[in-house]
Amino acid sequence: MRVIYITLGVIFLDQLSKFYIKGIEIPLLNISITGMYIGESIKVIGNFFKITYIENPGMAFGFNPGSDFKLWISIFSLIASIGLLIYLYIVRKNALSLRIALAMILGGAVGNLIDRAFYGIIYNYSSIFYGKVVDFLDFDFFNFTIFGRNYERWPIFNFADAAVTIGVLILLLFYRQHRRDEEDAINEAKLVAEQNMQNDSNENIIEKLDSEDDLKKSSEDDETDKGKEISI
Repeated sequence: MRVIYITLGVIFLDQLSKFYIKGIEIPLLNISITGMYIGESIKVIGNFFKITYIENPGMAFGFNPGSDFKLWISIFSLIASIGLLIYLYIVRKNALSLRIALAMILGGAVGNLIDRAFYGIIYNYSSIFYGKVVDFLDFDFFNFTIFGRNYERWPIFNFADAAVTIGVLILLLFYRQHRRDEEDAINEAKLVAEQNMQNDSNENIIEKLDSEDDLKKSSEDDETDKGKEISI
């Protein structure tokens, strides 16, 4: 389970960057970060890459399914994160690429879940599970249309979104290897089960033979005792 450090690293980087972009004050720790204002944009590599601060109330890459689904999205994210953590433990002996991919997806899911679950409370603008996700990585890759919406630039995202995307790409790239590993694990489990059944069967046969020998010996002893009685 060492790959869990990847998950923790993604969460730490994601939240640290969001606090820096959005700003935060923690008087107890004497921390005060002003941050950026919503819509502010800073050029990093011309118009190709900018740091643009926005907030979205929906899913990854700025997709907003509507406020009515906000709570369900947050709850689903929580359940999915728990499921991923459990599955990551189940496959702890599988291929490293699979575990790294799952660890990155888990880190990204938890990173955005923290926004949805707690940012509304931390920044005092909504109740639990109704927070907005902070996005700021703004790239001008190419224009495209998705869900009926045309994007002139790639949707602004964050490190959590990037981690999920990279994790999914790793799963796709190493899909065949993961399938082989899964089949090998299943075959190994079947072989162990067959060996255990064979061992149990052999033990039963040995016990049966021992039982027959005991009965035979007991019968011979009885006949010997009867012979002694007749002789007397």
